[in-house]
Amino acid sequence: MSDGQSALRRLRIGFVLGRGFTLSAFSLFVDTLRLASDEGDRSGRVHCDWEVVGATGHLVRSSAGIEIAPTASLGDPRRFSHIAVVGGLLRETDPVDKATLDYLASAARAEIPLIGICTGTFILARAGLLKGRKACVSWFHAREFGELFPDVAAIGDRLFLVDGNRITCSGGAGAADVAAFLVERHLGLSVKQKALQVLQIERARAASDPQPRFPLDLVAEDHRVRRALLIMEQSMTEPKSICAIAKRCGLSTRALERVFGDTIGMRPNQAYVQLRLRVARDLVLRTRKSMTEIGADTGFPHSSNFSRRFKEAFASSPTALRASARPKPDRCAPKVDAPGFDDGMDRLDSAGTRERAIERQ
Repeated sequence: MSDGQSALRRLRIGFVLGRGFTLSAFSLFVDTLRLASDEGDRSGRVHCDWEVVGATGHLVRSSAGIEIAPTASLGDPRRFSHIAVVGGLLRETDPVDKATLDYLASAARAEIPLIGICTGTFILARAGLLKGRKACVSWFHAREFGELFPDVAAIGDRLFLVDGNRITCSGGAGAADVAAFLVERHLGLSVKQKALQVLQIERARAASDPQPRFPLDLVAEDHRVRRALLIMEQSMTEPKSICAIAKRCGLSTRALERVFGDTIGMRPNQAYVQLRLRVARDLVLRTRKSMTEIGADTGFPHSSNFSRRFKEAFASSPTALRASARPKPDRCAPKVDAPGFDDGMDRLDSAGTRERAIERQ
């Protein structure tokens, strides 16, 4: 290629790393670019380039504790073909600083494509850069994302999503799939295949491939069944019709019923009810929510119907199951203040000071 052609085809990514970012997602994205960038495994930046940008030169700690230093200042976002925001731990209240948020906003105004990797999608949404769009998030965070950002349509049943000049990714190994998608778009299929083969990745998954999650512990080979189960899992409070789920999976209702029967031996509506009831049982045993709240959370707004369906499935009402799971006091256990007994634990006296329980002689 001539220098002009090389410049036109060059893929240049600016990375913004949020505090507590996911190291694997970042490294898989970068390594896919690195291997696509040069012939062989020489790691030359011929066809691709990348920088980690930051408002300061301070190290950014990943969720694994490994720190990465920015390699460039924020500068002009137009020097990049794309800007990728890599998130991680959601407990970070301010994963990026204000200067970085302003930088992302300026990139959006300049119509630079923005990529949200892992919870980097949360960062873009908090910055108001996903309003009115669809965004792909991990199934693990789909409900939380929907509650925080009702003006963004959360999609948690696929690997990544391209919505105009916004690309959002569920994270993890899906970051390599997004990078491979960009490599093929800018540099061609053979370059993408070479990069993935060196990474020992058998094939690049498509954006529409389902996230590797198996609700009900059902390992379904058919990707359409896996995707339907993910949709069911993420829409329990307001259950969707089987017709609507089939449409999301690109099938007719009858076709979805057929692949469900062939793959997991039950109809879609049966799987849907089982999933909701198993989640309800988990909430009964692990939370203090009322039965009315649990029923509403799992798509059973009428208490009598919830209790009846629950009892049919588990041979116990939800109230009785919770009561039976409570630890019962051991009447044979010695009392703490019994002579000759030391429970070895600290306790507070009436003044609130800590003292050691002393064995009585």
